[in-house]
Amino acid sequence: MARITLRQLLDHAAAHDYAVPAFNMSNMEQGLAIMAAADATGSPVILQASRGARAYANDVVLAKLIDALVDIYPHIPVCMHLDHGNTLATCVTAIQHGFTSVMMDGSLMEDGTTPADYAYNVRVTRSVVEVAHAAGVSVEGELGVLGSLETGMGDQEDGHGATEKLSHAQLLTDPEEAERFVAETGVDALAVAMGTSHGAYKFTRQPDGDVLAMDVIEAIHSRLPDTHLVMHGSSSVPEALRLLINEYGGDIRPTWGVPLEEIRRGIRHGVRKVNIDTDLRLAATSAIRRTLVSAPSEFDPRKYLKPAMDSMKAQCVEKFEAFGTAGQAERIRARPLREMARAY
Repeated sequence: MARITLRQLLDHAAAHDYAVPAFNMSNMEQGLAIMAAADATGSPVILQASRGARAYANDVVLAKLIDALVDIYPHIPVCMHLDHGNTLATCVTAIQHGFTSVMMDGSLMEDGTTPADYAYNVRVTRSVVEVAHAAGVSVEGELGVLGSLETGMGDQEDGHGATEKLSHAQLLTDPEEAERFVAETGVDALAVAMGTSHGAYKFTRQPDGDVLAMDVIEAIHSRLPDTHLVMHGSSSVPEALRLLINEYGGDIRPTWGVPLEEIRRGIRHGVRKVNIDTDLRLAATSAIRRTLVSAPSEFDPRKYLKPAMDSMKAQCVEKFEAFGTAGQAERIRARPLREMARAY
């Protein structure tokens, strides 16, 4: 019962007023830490891999790792999601390797860096929806380009993200256009651009409405109350982890992430999937640095990777509890992909 599509999971989240964190992973330690937190809190979970993660881990290894995690925790509903797919082919190969959900990010052209126009986005996203739904697999689309409202610059993560200065209009999803986009593509979830970005350096100050436009989410939700919204680049970038990294030789400059209270505000207005990556990277790095500095003669990777897993697990537990995901796993009954294909 463990594998579940994004649509099934987010439908349940909408019915019970919570959101599901989507944690990026590319190796065994991340996967085990995420699943241990899901088990400890009784939470369903979205595991997601970017194209960069797939290249790093190798699709075959990643597919076997997913199988193993599902086998270890058969009682936890798991959605395996492709993050920022750039072509139909990228999405199809993910489906072939067991992903139950794919993202087609048509906000950028196939190169993953050049902003696309609306017509291109609709055309390529719709092509993925047609293929994925035939296999019972869910699709997330994106409208608007992720980037900073402070600087006007896009962001780059794992080779994906706009590299040029963007207009204010490009950086904010237009609510009216969002309504048309969902109708014309048939996506199961919509990623919204409203000032968040990938990486640790999201904001140079405590974010307010000028740099984190939560009102855009509220406006889209008012037009599309039954559409599941997605917040990308939503790590909170805990200050304690930044200070810990720097205490043990790191150099992470002051920065702000997305406050948990703002994410909870989004959840009240239709946000059902929240992407988290940086927080787990910071958690792992802080634990590894502390171990290596505190025990300079240590060279067994298990001695520093185990504390890293514990630190990542703690971050995941915090998100499951903050987003209302905790305790929901036992309430979900997954439907087979064949049944989902018929439903589509």
